[in-house]
This record gives sequence, C-alpha cells and structure tokens, in this order.
Amino acid sequence: MHALQLLFRASPAVLLLVLCLQLGISTAQEDTTSRRAIILDMEMPQAARAGEEVTLKLNVQTELRECMVIKTYLRSSKPIDGSFNYRYTSCLCGDYPKNFYWDFQTSSTVQVEAVVNAVRELGICPNDDAVIPISADIFWITGTLDIY
Repeated sequence: MHALQLLFRASPAVLLLVLCLQLGISTAQEDTTSRRAIILDMEMPQAARAGEEVTLKLNVQTELRECMVIKTYLRSSKPIDGSFNYRYTSCLCGDYPKNFYWDFQTSSTVQVEAVVNAVRELGICPNDDAVIPISADIFWITGTLDIY
C-alpha cells in the first residue's frame, strides 16, 4: 500500500520531465512527416528548331533517410522515337541525388512529363533494404518544348 502511495505522489520535477519528454516526442514525429519522398527538377530548353536534338535533364533526390528503388521514364503528348523511350532503374538515397539524361528530336511542339516510380525490386539497392513511400509511389513533373 505504501508503494502505491509513492506512485501517486509525483514531484513537480518528475511531472516537468514527463512533459518535456512528451513534447520532444511530438516534435520528432512532426519532423519525419515533413520529409519529402521525391524531389524532381527538370531542365529542358523551352524552344528549339524542328529536328534539332535537345537534352532533357532530370534531377531526382529524396529527403528520406532510407534508400529506395526508382524507375524513371518520359511520357509525351505526341509520339517520340529513340532514346526518349529509355527507362532507367536506380537506387536513390538521401546523400546521393541522381541525374538522368534523354536526347531527342521532334518536329512539333510537345508536352513532356518525367515520371518517377518508387518500386519494390531486389538487387538494386545495397542489402536489399530499400523502402517504398506510404503516401505515394508515383511522382512527375511536366514541361513544354515549343518548336518553331
């Protein structure tokens, strides 16, 4: 009975410690939810001449601590042949952003979309400990190439 009374008599210092720990845990949980799984940056000329070869560069990075396997490819509003249709598979980790390049030609104005899928595939990332984001696994960015 005496031990039970000690449990109910918490000193102000203990109550303050519990409060601080609770606030610290809440802040830590908020920090992890604000991390972005995929960050995309696409560089492509805004205009080109018909038949001129242009280079599209896609920079992909993550704010997650874990690595993930990604598949990257392009889509367009009009059919484009050649290296435009190449698909890349890579391991993306927070410390190592990836750059992907496509060279292509077109004879008319086209809208281009770079797509990144987070996928489950073994043998790409070290130790096969890659993750897949819970909220979304497909990310994209869009640009337009005007042909004159």
